[in-house]
Amino acid sequence: MNKLNDFIRSESAAGMVLMLAAIFGLIAANTSFSGSYFAALQSKWLGLSLLHWINDGLMAIFFLYVGLEVKREWQQGELNSPSKRILPAAAALGGLLLPALIYLMINGTQPPQSQGWAIPTATDIAFVLGVLALLGNRVPISLKIFVTALAIMDDLAAIVIIAVFYTEKIVWFYAILAMLVLAFLFYLNVKRVYRSKPYIIGGIILWVLVLNMGIHATLAGVLLALTLPLQHRDHAFDSLALKWEHALHYWVALAIVPIFGFANAGVSFAEFSWQMLVSPVVLGIALGLLVGKQFGILAAVFLLHKLKWARLPENATFPQIYGVALLCGIGFTMSLFISLLAFAGVDWQNQAKVGVFLGSLLSGVAGCVVLHKAGQK
Repeated sequence: MNKLNDFIRSESAAGMVLMLAAIFGLIAANTSFSGSYFAALQSKWLGLSLLHWINDGLMAIFFLYVGLEVKREWQQGELNSPSKRILPAAAALGGLLLPALIYLMINGTQPPQSQGWAIPTATDIAFVLGVLALLGNRVPISLKIFVTALAIMDDLAAIVIIAVFYTEKIVWFYAILAMLVLAFLFYLNVKRVYRSKPYIIGGIILWVLVLNMGIHATLAGVLLALTLPLQHRDHAFDSLALKWEHALHYWVALAIVPIFGFANAGVSFAEFSWQMLVSPVVLGIALGLLVGKQFGILAAVFLLHKLKWARLPENATFPQIYGVALLCGIGFTMSLFISLLAFAGVDWQNQAKVGVFLGSLLSGVAGCVVLHKAGQK
């Protein structure tokens, strides 16, 4: 429990840093710095732009961390039994299906608009816990644990969505090589190899192969996480997976995610028009996050509670759960990331970003108001 509390506190700080990074990105894109900002992001190194390195390279490390976190929680933490998984899993599913349905109802099923259906399904745990930190003891720790478990399930769903729905044509030559490297990494695990160097080298090779095989390169991070040993060599040392997770945590929370936010939050409003706010893509994403998330999560929790299939978080009331469900509409990091996969054109991506900003902002404000009122009773 102490480790989980430390995680929540550090994620709260990360959420605040991410907020600042996103604000600075918006400022850079809409002031005299805009030329330098966009030129720097498009500058090339080893054949890839800086933005490409951030979105495919640094975010692979982010997904490695997410994979390690999910693996630990699933086997040893707050999701290590069916009884612990059912409520956050159902809430995550409800918070995935309804936002996607709302988006498709507004945008239809024809591409390219339909490709953005997964954008409003994500929750940014760093942002959510950052907002909860501002509310202090108005929110019980059990509810923070619940929303953390929900977000982990949400991340797991996002990984599956990216792999299944946003995969280009697979180049089988690289795919076969990647499978061989992955098999070798699993072999190291089976043989209880606890040195980091073989996994680092194998992980880099795996990333290069995945980058060239047609699926998004960041998924190499998740695959590498699956191969790292979670069991202890003995009772005196943490496992290799835990050591990596602890080593990566602050780099991911305080550097990688804020850099991603700074680089991808930069939407130029030079050509902004109020008509953009009522475009189907913007409305679909904003309403998916604001309306779909809250009612999808709340309906799932209410149903399981009434059926007596799951208990509510300790000392948590339904108004507080409703407030947290609203906060889960803050989709920032993962929503922006999925928008880059969903849309190839800059105009579509900018509309998606506006939808993410709008839906996340309204969800955050509404969630704060509800939780503030609920905490007074």
